[in-house]
Amino acid sequence: MIIIDNSARAEILKDAIAAFPDECCGFLFGTEDSSGLRAITQIQVVNNAKEGDKRRRFAIAPLDYLKAEQYAEENDLQLLGVYHSHPNHPAIPSEHDRVAAQPWFSYVIVSVLEGRPDALRSWRLNEEDQFDEENVGVVASNANHVFNHQS
Repeated sequence: MIIIDNSARAEILKDAIAAFPDECCGFLFGTEDSSGLRAITQIQVVNNAKEGDKRRRFAIAPLDYLKAEQYAEENDLQLLGVYHSHPNHPAIPSEHDRVAAQPWFSYVIVSVLEGRPDALRSWRLNEEDQFDEENVGVVASNANHVFNHQS
């Protein structure tokens, strides 16, 4: 399961709306406990570095990955994944998303329909390099109550 702090979730949605009709992208930071529970406490918005049509693809520049890794180390966090949006498409990873994915990362996808956020879902590669959906929970900042989130 992945739990996303409510303020981090709000920032993801804000970025997705602002980028529409293009795809947005950014990094997910937080911690993972020994049971595999991931808690996303911060995000980092990055520029969609894709050349050409950004409505159907996103790219993150290598320097942005390096900066994210440094940020995580300096702030005692883990770089747990990437988020991006799917303008006018479901929050389901494409084949392009699957091929570009890294095994350990969580991939949060937010569907934005006509400029309004719809579903927010998370995915991770399994042993066969296929995506499995992660359950997503949302927790209020500095709170202990977790809300199961399916949209």
